[in-house]
Amino acid sequence: MKKSMLATLLLALTTITHADVVVHHGYLRASAPGAPNSAGFMVLYNRGDKEVALTSAATEAAQVTELHNHVEDNGVMRMRQVAHVQLPAGAHVELQPGGYHLMLMGLKGQLTEGQRVAVTLGFNDGSTQQLELPVVRGAPTRQHHPDHQHDHGHQPPHGTGHQSDSSAGHHH
Repeated sequence: MKKSMLATLLLALTTITHADVVVHHGYLRASAPGAPNSAGFMVLYNRGDKEVALTSAATEAAQVTELHNHVEDNGVMRMRQVAHVQLPAGAHVELQPGGYHLMLMGLKGQLTEGQRVAVTLGFNDGSTQQLELPVVRGAPTRQHHPDHQHDHGHQPPHGTGHQSDSSAGHHH
């Protein structure tokens, strides 16, 4: 019995990280004292040849972490929980203010600038990815970030439009 448990554990350890998904520019928004919620943002790159979906996120810093999107509803932008965020093969999707993002609800303490918080992302194939995200005040600029070397047609600021397909983000 011990050998089968060990074999199961070793198999589980080999599937913990989703090797095809790379995360860049991840951060959590600093919270005000006593604020119940915060949000997380990042760019997810799917380097694989198959579409995958981000299906969950979790952190010890909050009681609940959900995937959310902003959608237009009769001319008003509203935040809605989504079941997943599609990551097309060979493309990237931005989790950003005004679009898809992680929603941290029921914060267990204030998120302060400079703090680093462990976050686990879950994917539809059962794999997970462990991140340690910095907490920042406001939104850091990354349009000309040194490790951001490809053109993906930057869009105008979010006040003017919304994404029309369910996979969202910028696609190559």
